[in-house]
Amino acid sequence: METTKAARIEESDRFSRAAGLAERFLDNIESVVYGKREKVKLVVAALISGGHVLFEDVPGTAKTVLARAIAQSIDGATPSRIQCTPDLQPTDVTGLSVFNQKDRDFEFRPGPIFANVVLVDEINRAMPKTQSALLEAMAEQQVTVDGETRVLPDPFFLLATDNPIEYEGTFPLPEAQLDRFLLRTALGYPDADDERRILVELVRATREHDAVAIGSSVRGSLALERAARGWALLSDRSYVVPDDIDQLFVPVLMHRVVFRPAFLAEARRSSWQLAAEQFRDACLERAPRPVADPDAGVFALGARRR
Repeated sequence: METTKAARIEESDRFSRAAGLAERFLDNIESVVYGKREKVKLVVAALISGGHVLFEDVPGTAKTVLARAIAQSIDGATPSRIQCTPDLQPTDVTGLSVFNQKDRDFEFRPGPIFANVVLVDEINRAMPKTQSALLEAMAEQQVTVDGETRVLPDPFFLLATDNPIEYEGTFPLPEAQLDRFLLRTALGYPDADDERRILVELVRATREHDAVAIGSSVRGSLALERAARGWALLSDRSYVVPDDIDQLFVPVLMHRVVFRPAFLAEARRSSWQLAAEQFRDACLERAPRPVADPDAGVFALGARRR
């Protein structure tokens, strides 16, 4: 009886330590991926259970940042990223044997799949035979090259992204491969309060305009901030003023927005520059007016434009 009680106490202690470790793991990831704790918990649950994750999400929603944060939160883990294209070959993923002229023999050079946390970006752009190479890695935690099976590192965690807004030149994943993913989810855009920690509501305004199909991502927010800081430096200022944002909006954000056909037709009829400026002005009307904050060295949110 005492032995059973001691075992229960030990099991309870192990659970408490594991729960505390998981909480610290989530806190560490959330220090760089803001406002997505429930989504991150889904991903971490897949990691704990030995599964893999498919993100069906628009570009620029911190998927790469999430993968790096997971790898950096695991002691000794190595991250890797595979950018899929139609000409990506299976050996570009798994590695291949190369003839060593010095030793007069073939030596294996591992590919990017040999990592603990692997981000496979736009997996639906890879050819089916390259997707099948990933299938073995996900299902068996191993790859076969030149007839020899090689075991992948442990832990092995694969996060793949599937671009849902562009289908030209893509190869949809077959049901058998979709079934290899433990879960399918999307990070999505952060809430307004969380994105305000990154910059301002200006970028969010690009998503709410009637002429827009897909607005600028968080990557656009970060790019606008970096460009504004650089522009202020070149203007001999240690802070950003509203005119800087007006000047940088078009070159920094316009190419990140997917417009509806009606807007594109109007832009062709008048001119792209005029249409871009009108779109910029409409977004500036929707967003809070940035005001200079010399003490902070950046711009802050102010009252809305009238």
